Amino acid sequence: MPFDLDRTTHRFTRTDTGGVQTVVADDPRDTTQISLVQRHLTAEVERFRRGDFSDPARIHGTGMPGLATLRAHGGRITIEYGTIPGGARVTYTTDDNELRDALHHWFDAQVSDHGPHATR
Repeated sequence: MPFDLDRTTHRFTRTDTGGVQTVVADDPRDTTQISLVQRHLTAEVERFRRGDFSDPARIHGTGMPGLATLRAHGGRITIEYGTIPGGARVTYTTDDNELRDALHHWFDAQVSDHGPHATR
């Protein structure tokens, strides 16, 4: 991660159509962390839209739950990026139940892997 996990918090919220990933600086005045979070998630969204989930695989392992299915999404997941106060948000939306379930498994694995730096 290009930003400091000890100074940021990830939130992975499941939805009926996918999920929302939010990353914020723990200190809303920490402009360095906020900028790093926003740049990182911008780049991730560009890759994820193409089915390139190599960065999460590198960080969390290639056997990460849901990852293989997400790599094969072929544009069936709409992935939107937005800045928010203190960080950024990525919204994943699909009407494909298999992809929604893969997103949920992937979210759960990230919460588990990030430990105290992540919530649901």
